[in-house]
Amino acid sequence: MNQKKGKLFVFSAPSGSGKTTIVRKILEIFPELIFSISATTRKNRDHEINGTDYFFISEEEFLEKIDNDEFIEWEKFYDYYYGTLKSFVNSKLDEGLSLVFEVDVKGALSIKKSYPESVLIFIVPPSMEELRARLIKRNTETSEDLKKRIERAELELSYKNKFDYLVVNKDLDQALNEVNRIIKLEINEVMKNGNSSY
Repeated sequence: MNQKKGKLFVFSAPSGSGKTTIVRKILEIFPELIFSISATTRKNRDHEINGTDYFFISEEEFLEKIDNDEFIEWEKFYDYYYGTLKSFVNSKLDEGLSLVFEVDVKGALSIKKSYPESVLIFIVPPSMEELRARLIKRNTETSEDLKKRIERAELELSYKNKFDYLVVNKDLDQALNEVNRIIKLEINEVMKNGNSSY
């Protein structure tokens, strides 16, 4: 068995903070990092592949896995369940691979509880006014949904001090450089210590 354990990089941010863009760029910069695939009960879209984009399972199977404590974290969004399987994460860590997660604040804190050495990175908007402007510019929500997203963003921001790193995304290139620096720092730490125990 590989003696070198991998590391978990967990990204959270309010909707509209640019988290998804940053995560995608980081996966291009660090091809050795694996994106953590979530399980979900929603149907796959035309371009989505089971086992690559998500693990698509039935609601019955998902609820059974909850009962069997097979998830590190799980959540229900808009009538569908989403969760991170312990078996997937542990198998990758045992192979010495490092994973990247894109989850909500609650999910990030659940991962940290199960894997204390995971690295939590919170992407912060420059201000609530800027976040509101970005969401309006996206033009993908009704005014009611926009209001809910703003309220949720304020709630999520109240947890930011529980994260290991805060990165303000005012300028995308600067934010990427900062995340790049954090990941290099943490990966070097793992290599220096040789073995990271979870």
